[in-house]
Amino acid sequence: MHTQLADESYRVGEAASSASYLRGERILDIAKRSGAQAIHPGYGFLSESVEFAELCQREGIIFMGPPSSAIRDMGIKSTSKAIMAAAGVPIINGYHGDDQSDECLQREADKIGFPLMIKAVRGGGGKGMRIAEKPDDFLTALNSARTESEKSFGDSSVLLERYVRSPRHVEVQVFADQYGDAVYLWERDCSVQRRHQKIIEEAPAPGLSEDLRRELGEAAVRAAKAVGYVGAGTVEFILDKEDLSFHFMEMNTRLQVEHPITEMITGTDLVEWQIRIAAGEPLPLKQSEITRRGHAFEARIYAENPRGGFLPGAGPLRYLSTPQPSNNVRVETGVREGDEVSVHYDPMIAKLVVWGENRTQALNSLVARLGEYHISGLDTNINFLIDLASHPEFQLANVHTGFIDEQFDTLFPPIIISPQQVSQAALALVLNELQAAFRNGNKDQDPFVATPNARLNYSLVRRYDLKANEKVYSVAVKFDGEDMQIQVDNGDWQDAKVERVQDGSRLKIRANINSNVTTYNASIDGTSVSLFSESGKVDFEVGQPKFLSAQGDQLGAVGSRIVAPMPGILEKVLVKPGDKVKKGENLAVLIAMKMEHILKAPKDATIKSIGGAAGDNVAKGAAVITFVDEEVEK
Repeated sequence: MHTQLADESYRVGEAASSASYLRGERILDIAKRSGAQAIHPGYGFLSESVEFAELCQREGIIFMGPPSSAIRDMGIKSTSKAIMAAAGVPIINGYHGDDQSDECLQREADKIGFPLMIKAVRGGGGKGMRIAEKPDDFLTALNSARTESEKSFGDSSVLLERYVRSPRHVEVQVFADQYGDAVYLWERDCSVQRRHQKIIEEAPAPGLSEDLRRELGEAAVRAAKAVGYVGAGTVEFILDKEDLSFHFMEMNTRLQVEHPITEMITGTDLVEWQIRIAAGEPLPLKQSEITRRGHAFEARIYAENPRGGFLPGAGPLRYLSTPQPSNNVRVETGVREGDEVSVHYDPMIAKLVVWGENRTQALNSLVARLGEYHISGLDTNINFLIDLASHPEFQLANVHTGFIDEQFDTLFPPIIISPQQVSQAALALVLNELQAAFRNGNKDQDPFVATPNARLNYSLVRRYDLKANEKVYSVAVKFDGEDMQIQVDNGDWQDAKVERVQDGSRLKIRANINSNVTTYNASIDGTSVSLFSESGKVDFEVGQPKFLSAQGDQLGAVGSRIVAPMPGILEKVLVKPGDKVKKGENLAVLIAMKMEHILKAPKDATIKSIGGAAGDNVAKGAAVITFVDEEVEK
């Protein structure tokens, strides 16, 4: 999509980011060939790379970001903590030293106490971050953080900090020009997270006094000035949700993914600001001229399975319908229907941004617009976002970084499929078959669709087996050419009518079941049916299921096998055939969407075979490790 929107596009390399978007010299070569004067670094990849910023400077290309010295100072967390302390910005104490030996880190961890946060020194976006709840967890968490940090940033160094339970994550948008002036554009609350990564953000942060907002903003400006900052930056703070004290966490030396909510409440275009400042212009507004109005939310639409531990996914976007953009609704995306979410990059599909006169109005708009965001072909977090934004505690703004864990049971209630939803799925299939038969000229080949508008002296019945939430529903549809009846699981027959409502090329359906009329959206793809309503999506499989979900409570464990719970790359295999393993023992490491996932033994067992070697690509559901069947052996 981005190549179609651009005036010019150049191939930068292979799909893997290490062979393309992380190759700074290739990007510089393209800049020269295209005649570009400047490079906008975006949100990720090389946007916080000291080396790339220096390379741009040497080659005479403007890097639309801060000086490399500021990136270096703020990118190394131990250095940034010292600079912040000197500038009078509150910090959390911990270990930020150069001695990275296991012995030293264990000793320092014991001094700080548990629970403990392990962070990649060059980290960001939740990468290379682990929590050790107790001393016995420390070395395992340390090695996992090091591995992920090395893969993401090329540096395995970490720092240690006391883990503050249930804090709020509040960040301040700052801008500085080349003349020593800096301003803040108010704050954002990014507290609700999974896997230490943001999922929903709002601006301004709820429940703060005007004095506290000003204190946060002024501290952020001091932070920016302390490193000679230029351009857009975000200073992140940990805010105690009880006493509202705040401490510096880190500074992201780039534009943030969630910057649109700041634009919505301030009426600014922050990318335009970046371009103007990079061109040598002064700040467009003085601090006294930066006002805020209303409230804004951003929800990140991800390809992931929230009920499966938020595991990232990949695959085709077979059906995609988004809310209608307006002055108060933005859909920021890089994909279209038919595109594929790749295992090589972050699984974010889009950002849905809404604005309202106040928090309640904005939140109501967010819930409504999420109900209009329809995707099939892969798992997404849209249903979860609807439940989250509708949650009573979220509505009251009682947010903190442990919100999802604290409210887990109410955020993930049992899934209940109503007979009406089953009937709606079956009627979508009926309508699709009727229209396909007439469209393709095959109406004489199927007696079920050959007789519309004809009164018969017998009834024809079509039977469907529809599977949803691990339960199979038996549906019968009786059709005599004019009248239709439907039956679910041998219950009572109900009168039914179904028609298509024109909505462009989309399948939108109006169904009348026993005089109860509903209008809904549906997508039919091979042997699956997806129903969309204001409360989210329900997926049905038609006939034999294409995929059986993992059983048991262990990630990837299915019977006598460990299967890949998502497509990815097999990073490490820690066992070999014949090994005897204990329940909970680490067996293999899978890398998917730049995140490390450890596959553990679901029981005491003996390894029978390994389904791949380190570096192999594995498909979702592929057997990675097979155990000896103890019953057969006996």
